Amino acid sequence: MSRNMNHHPMELGRPASGKRKLKDLLLQKDNRTCADCGAADPKWASANIGVFICLKCCGVHRSLGTHISKVLSVTLDEWSDDEIEAMTEVGGNSSANSIYEAFLPDGYSKPGPDAGHEERSKFIRSKYELQEFLKPSLRINSASKPQETPKISVQTSFSRKIMDSFRSNSSKPTDGMVEFIGLLKVKVIKGTNLAIRDMMTSDPYVILTLGRQTLQTTVVKSNLNPVWNEELMLSVPQRYGPLQLRVFDHDLFSADDIMGEAEIDLQPLITSAMAFGDAGMFGNMQIGKWLKSQDNALLDDSTVNIVDGKVRQAVSLKLQNVECGELDLELEWMPLEQ
Repeated sequence: MSRNMNHHPMELGRPASGKRKLKDLLLQKDNRTCADCGAADPKWASANIGVFICLKCCGVHRSLGTHISKVLSVTLDEWSDDEIEAMTEVGGNSSANSIYEAFLPDGYSKPGPDAGHEERSKFIRSKYELQEFLKPSLRINSASKPQETPKISVQTSFSRKIMDSFRSNSSKPTDGMVEFIGLLKVKVIKGTNLAIRDMMTSDPYVILTLGRQTLQTTVVKSNLNPVWNEELMLSVPQRYGPLQLRVFDHDLFSADDIMGEAEIDLQPLITSAMAFGDAGMFGNMQIGKWLKSQDNALLDDSTVNIVDGKVRQAVSLKLQNVECGELDLELEWMPLEQ
């Protein structure tokens, strides 16, 4: 599940080293800050949990014991193939946090980069040792230290469980060489206070792009607050990236004008859905969360929920690279079995 990775040329005849894979993973946008406090440029990692962390959080992780968090330096320590594989399978901080912080209480403030040791320690222990922000049925009993610490700790079994669910379908439809893991239904609900591109108004429509697939809504004439309520269906490839969204003003006699754009990180939705499996077996509940940050277009935190046996996520976005405009959507994950 290693997405958006920076690829470097390799020497002829030599495969990329494990250390290179690790450094490429660290270069992903969500891994450039500490998973626990948001400090910039983390150089440490918990190999069995699958997160990159800063030096201050590293100290707390070490105090948990290797049966909970096995801490290694990205640059100084030697990593085994299993440890590197565990990190790349989880996919990084965003993926891990969408699970370990799925039930973070509303209004709860994570420690910041300048937090004291006590505040930092309390949060990290709650998150990983006590697993307070994880769905109870997914919690792993790792409170007592085992006699012998295995190469990859018991904590990894949760990360492995998530990844195994991605591979559990033996028969997946393919498009050429592209393998799909599920379907994504996107309901484009409405736009609010969109930008003016004609004399006094605009004729907006939305284009969605995922991989090589591009879909478009209808054009709403002369409306800066359009209501679409249109459902568009996309196939999700195994190596998926963000869902690209662009809004345009339709013109008859010239090129259509851009009215803003945004990216939607699909990892919180898909990772949570895969971890829970058959959503029809559960009642209505929250199972994941995409957190608002300076690096995304979210207006508010976006929660992933099971609603009437379906995995859905409401998303409200502030359009980027434009003077104004917001867009409301609803995502729904559909397993291939459906």
